[in-house]
Formats: sequence, structure tokens, C-alpha cells
Amino acid sequence: CEAKSVPGFVHQIAVHYVRRGYFFYVTGRIPERKDPTEIDGKLIAKYRIDASKKERARRKQNGYANMQYIRHGRFFVLLATHGKHDFFDDEGEQIRDVRRVTLKYAGYSVSFRGGRVHVRIEQEEYKRLKAYCEDIACSAR
Repeated sequence: CEAKSVPGFVHQIAVHYVRRGYFFYVTGRIPERKDPTEIDGKLIAKYRIDASKKERARRKQNGYANMQYIRHGRFFVLLATHGKHDFFDDEGEQIRDVRRVTLKYAGYSVSFRGGRVHVRIEQEEYKRLKAYCEDIACSAR
């Protein structure tokens, strides 16, 4: 559940999760005083994320949501599919839908529009890069 790089983290979310219907998400940051691997274990156990492929299929068939968890450094994302799950009660107002609210991390944005996953440079990062390029282009004369 731990991504070693930012591109790997974003790729996993976009290609392996959002593309497969994990539209609902919550993001969080693990405090410095806590051990990230301990928190990983607690969240995986709490939401039964480590289910087998057969169990996931059975849940889906019975109208229950499946979940995924991924972390990079101290930043984590919990993702869920449609269906019934304690996650929706526990996280409530914090839950976002990637089809409506872009997931942003480390200068990237991940969204789902028109039946496709979109990974882009996040708008603020783009503006910062554009200003930087304009600044060095003007001073290079």
C-alpha cells in the first residue's frame, strides 16, 4: 500500500483504482508522531481492504462497496466503489467523488470525466511553472 514515488502513486490511483470504479475518496496526512505502517495496518483492518479477489467479487455482487488504500510518505488516500460500506458512514462529509472534485497531490490532478481518467499538472503548479518559464525567458536576453 506504500508507493515509493510520486509518479507511481499517481499512476496507481489513476490506472488501477479510478479507472476501475473507485470514485469515492478521502485524503489524509499521518502526523509526524505516528508510525505510518501502523496506521496502514489499522486502516486496512478497519475497512477490510485486504480481501481476496473472490471476496471482492462477492461483495460487489451483493451490493457492497470495495475499498483500496495507498500512501506516499505521510499522505494517504482511501478509495471506494459504489455500494454499502462503513466507510460512507464513518467518513461522511469528508468523502469526495473524483468525477466532481479533482484529487490533487504533489502538483498532479486526477479526475474522471466523459468516461475517462485524466491526469494533469495541477492548475496552481501549471501557473507557477508558466511564471517561472516566462521569467527566465525574459531574463535570458
